[in-house]
Amino acid sequence: MSTAEADAAVTSLVVRRLAELRERVARAATLAGRTPSEVRILLASKTMPVPVVRAAVQAGGTLLGENRVQELVAKAPELADLDPTWHVIGPLQSNKVNAALTWASAVQSIDGTAIAERLSRRCEVLDRELDVMVQVNVSGEPTKSGVDPQEALSLATAVAALPRLHLTGLMTIGARSQDQDLVRSGFARLRALREEIRSSGAPGTATTHELSMGMSGDLELAIAEGSTMVRIGNAVFGPRPTA
Repeated sequence: MSTAEADAAVTSLVVRRLAELRERVARAATLAGRTPSEVRILLASKTMPVPVVRAAVQAGGTLLGENRVQELVAKAPELADLDPTWHVIGPLQSNKVNAALTWASAVQSIDGTAIAERLSRRCEVLDRELDVMVQVNVSGEPTKSGVDPQEALSLATAVAALPRLHLTGLMTIGARSQDQDLVRSGFARLRALREEIRSSGAPGTATTHELSMGMSGDLELAIAEGSTMVRIGNAVFGPRPTA
């Protein structure tokens, strides 16, 4: 098979998988008594080569997320002609803030005041606004990033009060478990936290709408609990390339 034929095969596969994903999301939303358009799809392009990501964007997957700023900086210029929207969805180090803000329109992984303050100061310098989400570790698993649920309200109110930052919602990674009740309870907790934050009356919290939760293996559970954005990698791109 020639390179051109291989590229065409990959493109066809990605387009088909994205269409199937849209159907899956729509079906989950309908079963939950929701409107499918309430749930956006973010494609997590971690480790995926640019041609594969390009195929997904050309098929309508224009909301992209990167875990690592290094990958964001490498891929974004190559896809700039398609004008996708980029979110940072992994831990953000303070020394990567400048690079992230070159391309990202949102950061979903705020887990402390230090990084939020750094983003706010830099946005002041750049005279720009930034959408942010607070990441919450609802499962309590030590391998996962995010603030403890008991600290989510105080962090969210602190972030919402910072200049140039707009708190749009909360993000979480579901529990790594075969127990669907356990996974779903974590998503339900994030939804309850959002309502607590949104009704707190604290400045800047009224816009806390988004629930970024649900991935390839648990998106139905997340949508049933109110997810407004699912972050999908494998279901569209297939297995990640190994190093």
